[in-house]
Amino acid sequence: MVDQLAGVAIPASVLERDVLPARIPGYQPRLLDELGALGEVGWVGRGSLGRDDGRIALFRPGREALRPAASPGDPDRPAGERHERIREHLARRGASFYRDIAAAAGGGSDRDILDALWDLVWAGDVTNDTFAPLRALRWKRPSGRRNGVGRPRPGRLTALGPPEAAGRWSLVEPVLDLTATERLHAVALAQLDRHGVLTRGAVATEGTDGGFAAVYPILRALEDAGRIRRGYFVDGLGAAQFALAGALDRLRAERDGPDDGRGRIVHLLAAADPANPYGAALTWPRRDDADRRPFQRTAGAYIVLVDGAAALYLERGGSTLQTLPAADEPDVAAAAVRGLAALVGSGRVRELVIRKVDGLPVAESPFRAALVDGGFVVGYRGLTLRGAR
Repeated sequence: MVDQLAGVAIPASVLERDVLPARIPGYQPRLLDELGALGEVGWVGRGSLGRDDGRIALFRPGREALRPAASPGDPDRPAGERHERIREHLARRGASFYRDIAAAAGGGSDRDILDALWDLVWAGDVTNDTFAPLRALRWKRPSGRRNGVGRPRPGRLTALGPPEAAGRWSLVEPVLDLTATERLHAVALAQLDRHGVLTRGAVATEGTDGGFAAVYPILRALEDAGRIRRGYFVDGLGAAQFALAGALDRLRAERDGPDDGRGRIVHLLAAADPANPYGAALTWPRRDDADRRPFQRTAGAYIVLVDGAAALYLERGGSTLQTLPAADEPDVAAAAVRGLAALVGSGRVRELVIRKVDGLPVAESPFRAALVDGGFVVGYRGLTLRGAR
């Protein structure tokens, strides 16, 4: 599964909460930790998404061509004095724990040093041998601290540093001895494996250097060699569609795939999940309503697919819902609400409180009846669905 996700940028907050559990039944964080401890999987930052989140790319040994590397000539590369001190220390001493890095950083509060360290992480300069610091970022820091230092939490290992600095930090080594063609060949094969049917939109969404124009000659060469096929496999995705032969067989078989017991195939996906085709290979279906917010593949948002069509979009924060044209059909709406309820049923959130639907207070929305029929309860905050206690 890591191979299928290798090289694609995924918000760290979404990876273990949504992306991996959607693919691995009964997923537990220890599974990823065990692979990391064995050196079978690592990660590299691919840009910040605010102070406490950012995109990361997974990679595995033997597939270094998919591992992003920092660009020394990047004008946006962190270049402060503290950043340079941390780089110099890691280049000289190799993998180091936080306290050694803090001592080499030239003084300052933990908050200042952590900010510099994570600047380097999101820039792709520095990585860690565990996933623990990424998980620690998901917890909000206590308020009221002074200079980033507060009263230690019970059991906190102050000698080793803050939780978001756990593990050993090291520089991301450049990938050597690879030509541009070799790298693009590896990227093209990874994208074919990830998407099944690869299109211009899917390549563009992944931020591939050079875009579809760079990958296209590789795809043509693979087609000429008989390794992949080109055709018009999915309606509406344009003529430039490439796929592995096995993916086409799988695509045909999924026409009669498993349903939810009521005749519908329902999927709940994080909007930022690479498996979500909307906003990538497919454009978002829209209504003729200028007042609605645009849909985005943002961390914290969710989409419910019914028979492959987008039906509901839950905005980040979980209180605002937008319906898509497919949800106008009562059976689809009912199935979509069941899919939305899986967010609570799976334990990813303890409760959902829907306050607005399509810009209207939920009490005034025509979609209110579908939510109530799906188990949502009327409350003073809105329509609420709680998990089992």
